[in-house]
Amino acid sequence: MSKKEETDLHGSLDPETTLEIAEAENTLSEVSVPPMGFRMIAREFSKDKIAMVSLIVLVLIIVISFASGLFISQADVMRVNVFNANQPPGDGYLLGTDDGGRDVFRFLVLGARNSIFIGFSITILTSLIGIPLGIISGFFGGVADLIIMRIVDFVMILPITLMIIMIVSIIPTYNAFTFVLVLSIFLWTGRARLFRSLALSESRRDYVSASKTLGTPTWKIIFFEMMPNLSSMIITNLTLVFAGNIGIEVTLTFLGFGLPPGTPSLGTLIGGAASGNVLQNFPWRWAPASILIVILMLSINYVGNAIKRSADARQRLG
Repeated sequence: MSKKEETDLHGSLDPETTLEIAEAENTLSEVSVPPMGFRMIAREFSKDKIAMVSLIVLVLIIVISFASGLFISQADVMRVNVFNANQPPGDGYLLGTDDGGRDVFRFLVLGARNSIFIGFSITILTSLIGIPLGIISGFFGGVADLIIMRIVDFVMILPITLMIIMIVSIIPTYNAFTFVLVLSIFLWTGRARLFRSLALSESRRDYVSASKTLGTPTWKIIFFEMMPNLSSMIITNLTLVFAGNIGIEVTLTFLGFGLPPGTPSLGTLIGGAASGNVLQNFPWRWAPASILIVILMLSINYVGNAIKRSADARQRLG
């Protein structure tokens, strides 16, 4: 229908009918606009009840561990009292005590805080290294791509776990900050490879070619045009990698090559299960940390999968 015919039709109707038609057209135009960004993520969570529950559980774990940590002294928690060793839950101890008479519940709170913080720190550091290098490699190609990818290949063929164990073993004194740096040196390569492939595809799009034609500086194209378009993939990758980094820290600490002995960690608590006697007779020393890790990993993965679906129209639930 032409604009003139539409105007004549509206003019022949009474004012109330014309108003209803206008409201209906506005409603249809609003419905036809698909939600984007955080609206799309919120919509995806609203349609996935498991992801919503996982998000609530994850937020509660993070808030409780960090908020409670402000009122719990690490020195007090790590103080040994052999007279209270291996006390079962109750008698003033919510989750009992370990072989050093330390309160397992307070140890669990500080351990969860440290493990989450270290996993988050490793995720941020490796992303700050890997994502820009990957995008630069894919955008420029040529010599830059060759050099960066050969460095990535060299790091990836190394026995990373063995290298980390060796470095941690030869450092005379190290702390959580040193541990994060050591892990970050080796764990950035996955992000670089992923975002190189994404940048190769993105750099061939019309808006990038138009920006180059207009003389837009390269750094503006990369950081203000390409990276915003890759933001959904960046958020998804950060979420899923976060769970993996927590698992790496817990595993290395369990093996005795993670955080220093005086630093609480979920891996330290689970380390008690290496003894058959503890595994069978003192389950309160390792079971709470094991259950918390399972809940934490599942929650992060369900949240990450919901964010991943929101970035891909073919996988969305609605």
